[in-house]
Amino acid sequence: MIFTSPSFLFLFLPIVILLYYISTNTFKNLIVFLCSLFFYSWGEGVYVLLMLFSIGGNYIFGLYIGNKQKKVRKGYFLFFAILFNLGLLFYYKYAGFFIGILNDVFNFEINSSPVHLPLGISFFTFQSISYIVDVYREEVKPQKKLINLGLYISLFPQLIAGPIVRYSDINLQLQERKHSFKKFSEGIYRFSIGLFKKIIIANPLGHVADQIFELDTDQLSIPISWIGILCYTFQIYFDFSGYSDMAIGLGRMFGFKFEENFNHPYISRSIQEFWRRWHISLSTWFRDYLYIPLGGNRVSKKRLYFNLFTVFFLTGLWHGASWNFIIWGLFHGVFISLERITIIKNFLIKNSYVSYIYTLFVVIISWVFFRSPTLSSSLDYIYSMFNIVDFSFDIFEVRSLISNEIIIVFILAILLSLPLRSKFEAFLSKKERNSKIKPIYIYKFAFIFISLLFVFSKIASSAYNPFIYFRF
Repeated sequence: MIFTSPSFLFLFLPIVILLYYISTNTFKNLIVFLCSLFFYSWGEGVYVLLMLFSIGGNYIFGLYIGNKQKKVRKGYFLFFAILFNLGLLFYYKYAGFFIGILNDVFNFEINSSPVHLPLGISFFTFQSISYIVDVYREEVKPQKKLINLGLYISLFPQLIAGPIVRYSDINLQLQERKHSFKKFSEGIYRFSIGLFKKIIIANPLGHVADQIFELDTDQLSIPISWIGILCYTFQIYFDFSGYSDMAIGLGRMFGFKFEENFNHPYISRSIQEFWRRWHISLSTWFRDYLYIPLGGNRVSKKRLYFNLFTVFFLTGLWHGASWNFIIWGLFHGVFISLERITIIKNFLIKNSYVSYIYTLFVVIISWVFFRSPTLSSSLDYIYSMFNIVDFSFDIFEVRSLISNEIIIVFILAILLSLPLRSKFEAFLSKKERNSKIKPIYIYKFAFIFISLLFVFSKIASSAYNPFIYFRF
């Protein structure tokens, strides 16, 4: 993939940074915009034209919706703008899936050739919709500079896999940003954290998970099944949060401040809390642009559950055109709905340890649907996780999958899933007040240096480097 290739890390990024900082403020946005288009075309070729089409369409719609001089019916333009964005997303991501459903249910014989799924289309489509809706709500003024809107939609640090940046959060930064050595160094530190998560933790665990999920059902024992899904549970977290850290760090290098996308989701005490901590930009997007407009929780109980299931059905569908993703979304919707029941809610509040175990258990089971290729294979895998009748434990089989490196990485994954780093940084910051030496800076510099040594050596020795969320 383009983002993880050494050519990107060693050539593209330094060149962009150099061009950015030697240019005047007038041309900084133009340079990042052109580099973002080059970045996307490098991986997607001609599909960069699709992005330009999206930018041009949303630019025109935004001007019409935000035009206060002419008496226009903004509601109509909002409808067609959303239809425009969702139409692009539907064609490239869902058309084949729904045609297949029609063929199966009604015995149609509609031919549908496979359509290429452009990288990151779900992310930049949702960003475009947030711009249109924010303009309609008069929370922001329409962007009159095409370059600025194009930069917002195509900004390469978070273009491929998020976080989903709200236009209202970044509008002022598109017009004027402050740069400093401190911000730039903080960006390098945050980028290094993300790269460490991705290369050192997610990749090795992902390799084990892939091996296990490729096994036939009759080859899966309870220990092997649990090892596979636990490795995947940490892989997807460190893979996705690692990319988010890199995006946030890169954004900071260019003067942008992106909102956080993860907040230690595996320490949650309920599924509702899990979604306040996991993929925060997506959950808040659905909350503000779908859940609240549907009435939120200020409705009857029946309507409340309808709203919740609608949101989580679409959350699952957003991740991919597959029944597995839909089931994964609804699975979370069921437990969030159950947690609204007073007895269950009070029980979880009073029994903290039970609530931790319950939440982690539900999340782990849900990841089976997310990872497995089909619904039947998901059910078979879950069955193998609890198949006590055929229980067997082969230490040699387990050790063939789990090396000493994997054991160390797994322990490291557990520790880094806890808010230990933030507490340690807070401790060092307090030490600064009574010391001329800044221990926090020494720690960050040491981490950057050591982590990059490990990362580059790992990149040089391994070709396994997938980003899970690229396909969304």
